[in-house]
Amino acid sequence: MNSIIKGLITALLLLTGVAANAGQDIQIYTTDNSNGKITGATIEKAFVDAGFKISGNNDMNAAFKSKFQKTNHKVYRLFTLYKKDLVLELVKVSPKAALFAPLSMSIYTDKGSNNISVSSLSIDGMAKVTGIPASNKHMVEYSKLIKATLAKALPNGHFEKINYKPLKAVGELVTTFSTEMEAKGDEIEGELEGIQEEMEGSLETVGFVIAGYNKLGEEFAEAGYDKYDFFDAYSICKLPVIFEVSKKHPEAGAFAPCTFYMYKEKGSQDVEMAYPSVYNWLSSLAIEDKPSIKVLEDAQKLMIRVVNETIE
Repeated sequence: MNSIIKGLITALLLLTGVAANAGQDIQIYTTDNSNGKITGATIEKAFVDAGFKISGNNDMNAAFKSKFQKTNHKVYRLFTLYKKDLVLELVKVSPKAALFAPLSMSIYTDKGSNNISVSSLSIDGMAKVTGIPASNKHMVEYSKLIKATLAKALPNGHFEKINYKPLKAVGELVTTFSTEMEAKGDEIEGELEGIQEEMEGSLETVGFVIAGYNKLGEEFAEAGYDKYDFFDAYSICKLPVIFEVSKKHPEAGAFAPCTFYMYKEKGSQDVEMAYPSVYNWLSSLAIEDKPSIKVLEDAQKLMIRVVNETIE
């Protein structure tokens, strides 16, 4: 088989997803970076050029050094992004699609290595959480676009073989909340600001970091889809969680920061809220070490307490 045919087969496998690990929720794309030309900035540019909106691209090693006086990897960044038009089409299928608006990725290089890797959720991982079938045409388009952009951002790369299998989830994959809003009309914005200010303050008080904020509802309305009074999405993380879990699973950045959304449909008084539970981490990453389990479960309990106290 000549090199041209091999190249065509490799490209086809990449775009169809066969090159990734079948049945895995996480995908890790890796290439050699001995010359140091691939950086967080160059990867971001590749996704911007592909039409993605970037929510964040944060050097976590700086934060780790400040808080823990050490790092786990030579390079460790958390990268959040989404494709506005595809998110809208998927939200029309299910609001849970906003759990990945933005999508989270980790960009990392192990100590002693010259390789650079980007982890993200596979199409099966996104389907598992949102309940939108992996066969949905917009899901397929999203997945193909992510893979194609990774190939441009990390030339001559490949999907790594993941050496573990997802575990059975021990809890609900999505944590949901619901409350009623008393305000109507022009008063909605004021009540929403009050709820959000209280929640943000409480989360920051107990150690969560608000890493990003997207007003998805305004983007939907600009695109002609005016179903919601508001649809907001926060990127939220807790440094001790990603620091501990990334020691053994740097690919955990596919879940960090997590997206917490809240929305209200026009004509309804109900405000719906949700975020992907830590049981996704435990299941998809096959986490079994006690320190990681503890920080994850503690964060889950703390998040639930704070949101419940805000909406009571």
